[in-house]
Amino acid sequence: MPLAAVTGPYHAIEHTNESTGFHRVRLARDTVPADRDFELVWRPQSDSAPNAAWFVQHKDDLQYGLLMVVPPQKRNASARIARELTFVIDNSGSMHGDSIAQARDALLLALERLTDADRFNVIRFNHDNESLFVQPRPANAHNLAAARGFVNRLRARGGTVMLPALQQALSVRTEEHATAQVVFLTDGSVGNEKQLFRVIRERLGERRLFTVGIGSAPNSFFMRKAAEYGRGTFTYIGKSGEVMEKMSGLFRKLEQLALTDLRIELPPDTRLAMLPEQIPDLYLGEPLLLAFHGRQLPPWITLHGRLGERPWQTQVMLEGGGKNAALAPEWGRRKIAQLMTRLHDARTTDARRALRKQVVDTALAHHLVSRYTSLVAVDVTPVRARNELLTRHALKTNLPKGWSYEHVFGAPQTATNARLQLLLGASLVLLAAGAHCRRRRARC
Repeated sequence: MPLAAVTGPYHAIEHTNESTGFHRVRLARDTVPADRDFELVWRPQSDSAPNAAWFVQHKDDLQYGLLMVVPPQKRNASARIARELTFVIDNSGSMHGDSIAQARDALLLALERLTDADRFNVIRFNHDNESLFVQPRPANAHNLAAARGFVNRLRARGGTVMLPALQQALSVRTEEHATAQVVFLTDGSVGNEKQLFRVIRERLGERRLFTVGIGSAPNSFFMRKAAEYGRGTFTYIGKSGEVMEKMSGLFRKLEQLALTDLRIELPPDTRLAMLPEQIPDLYLGEPLLLAFHGRQLPPWITLHGRLGERPWQTQVMLEGGGKNAALAPEWGRRKIAQLMTRLHDARTTDARRALRKQVVDTALAHHLVSRYTSLVAVDVTPVRARNELLTRHALKTNLPKGWSYEHVFGAPQTATNARLQLLLGASLVLLAAGAHCRRRRARC
C-alpha cells in the first residue's frame, strides 16, 4: 500500500521510506518529556488506495490474518439525514488550559454545522451537571445563539462526576424518524469506568455514542471502550490547531448514512475465529479491521450490511497477503480485550474466575502484558558500592502537557512556605504578648 504521508502530529519525527517498502520512524530528539500521547498518522496515496489490505502469519500450526476493508468513500449530499444530537462537554478542573479551549472550539464548530432538519441539546458537567434545554430543540437561529452563549461561558473548575450527565444524555426520548447521536467531549479523567460502561450498554437503545478525547493525555482506554459500547467512534484532539480538521471530519461522518447490521459470510465448512465478533457500524472514511485465527484461512469472505434502507455487500478475495510477524500478538491483544469486556459483565465469581484464567493463558501464550500478567526484567549490574547506604526519595513525574496543578489537585503543596509562616506567626504572637506585659508593668 503506497503511502502519501507519514506524520507525528505531537512529536518531531524522522521518517525514512526505505527501498524495501518499509517505513522507518524514530523520534527526532533522543529524549522527550513523557507528557502527552504519541500518535503516528499514515495516509495512503489517493490514486492507489485499495479497497482491502490483507496480512497473514503462520505460527505453531495456526494461521493468523488481518483484513482492512475500506467502505464507500464518496460523500453523497442527498443522503444527509435528520438527526437529534446531544453534546456533552466536560468542564471539570482537569480540563483547565488547552483542553477546555479545544473543547469549546470543537463544540462551537459542531453547532455551526447543524441544519434546520436537526434537533440538539448541550449538557455540561463537572462535580454537578447542567442542561441547556430540558429536551432537544430545533437548530434555529434563536436556539443556536443560546447554545453559543452557554458554551462561551464554560470554565474548567471542580471535580469530575460524569455519571449523571451520561445518564441524562441517554434517557431523553428521541424523535421517531431522527437518528439519535450523542457526542461526548472529555479528557476521560474518571475512575468508575465499569459503572459508566454498564450505563451505556443498558441505556443506549438506538442511539450512537461518539467520544472526543481532548488534551495531551486523555483516558484513551475509557474513550475507546465507551465508543465501542456506544457503536460509535473515538476522535482524538491533542492540540488546538487540530480542532477544525478533526471535528469537521467527525461531523462529515455523522451527517452521512452509516453501514449498519454488518456481518461476515464465510465459505461453507469454514471454521474460523474472528474479532470483533460483532462488527460495529461503519462511517464515511472509517476502515473496518478484522482479525482471523484458525487452522486454515478462507480464500474469500463476503461482507453484508445495510446502507440506509438498502442492502449492501462486497466480496473480498483473501489471496496472497503480506507476511507480518505482529499478527499473533495483535490477535492476543484483541482476544484479551474481548475477555476483559466479558469480565466486566460477569455476574458470578465462577464466571469471573474462568475469564481471568483465559486472560492469563492468552497473555502468556502471546507474551503480552495484561491486567493479570507482567513482563519482569532483572538487572544484575551493581550500581551501588557495598558500603553505601540505600537512599529513598520520591520520583518526579510529569503532568500531561497543558494541565494546571492548582486546577486539578487544588493548591499545590509547594504553593506556600506554610511552615515558615507558622513560625513567624507564632513569633509575632509571643512578641505581642511580651509587649503587652511590659506595658502593664509600666502602668503599675
